[in-house]
Amino acid sequence: MQELREIGTAAAKSGFELLATSDHFQPWQANERHSGAAWVTLGALGERAPKAWMGTTVTCPTLRYHPSIVAEAFASLALLNPGRIFLGVGSGEALNEEAATGDWPAWEERWDRLVEALEIIRALWSGKEVKHKGKHYTVEGRLYDPPPKPIPILTAANGPKAMKLAGRHGDGLITDPQTWQQHKGEWEAGAKAAGRNTADMPVLIEQFVAVGDKSVAEQAGELWRFLPKAFKGYHNIADPKEIQRRAEAEIPIDKLTADWPIGTDPEPHIAAIEKLFKSGATIVNIHAGQADQKKAIEFYGTKVLPHFRKQAA
Repeated sequence: MQELREIGTAAAKSGFELLATSDHFQPWQANERHSGAAWVTLGALGERAPKAWMGTTVTCPTLRYHPSIVAEAFASLALLNPGRIFLGVGSGEALNEEAATGDWPAWEERWDRLVEALEIIRALWSGKEVKHKGKHYTVEGRLYDPPPKPIPILTAANGPKAMKLAGRHGDGLITDPQTWQQHKGEWEAGAKAAGRNTADMPVLIEQFVAVGDKSVAEQAGELWRFLPKAFKGYHNIADPKEIQRRAEAEIPIDKLTADWPIGTDPEPHIAAIEKLFKSGATIVNIHAGQADQKKAIEFYGTKVLPHFRKQAA
């Protein structure tokens, strides 16, 4: 946890304007080894990164957490860090929800719960008395310390149905490059149906990178082997050891890293980010799974981020 705080601090000092943390009970693969409490990390990082926008990618506010507790926790984070907190939400994975609670409903129920949870969270953030008796949750109470203003909710999606629901119910989107390329129209249609203007909605897309040679990318890839099938079956597996076993048997490293910018030439890294911005992304969330995190952070801080600061000036 201390190392994670130091990495976040270094990223903020290097010019990264967004800091995101996964919110897991267990890691996707056993060889990733760590999975601390995300909200504690954000609380510890707030004073170390006083300008960065911070949040989760993503919290599941439906099973492992009750939505009222999510509302309270993020209201507190927002009071400590005014204007700098977002809440990323999703429908969960078995390695977190089933492992921690024993419950793992079908996809339709998980999204039904998520939609109801967002209604509760937003109502509680108003600071008003809430009397909610819904299909899945009952809440009677209020937050006596609501956030100073509503916290943006970015909703994660990795398929066409989820993209449409994310557009309808979220304030913004969290997704991956392939899903964005294939199903952007579904997200836009969902937002339009809800009377939302996509021009006002942040789109966060995750981009994996490796700062170093092919061996660095391969080492990072061993920890992220699950990615191509994360939401094509592995999300229904509760045991990280089994996910790792299947990923190592089913997903070649070269296939996994094929779309990653790799190396210490800044141009491929810049080009990958520019491609996402041109496609409509407003935030590119950089993932570098390599052991030397400081090297990746310093490289981006000196070689990549200045390019985009010049463009914004």
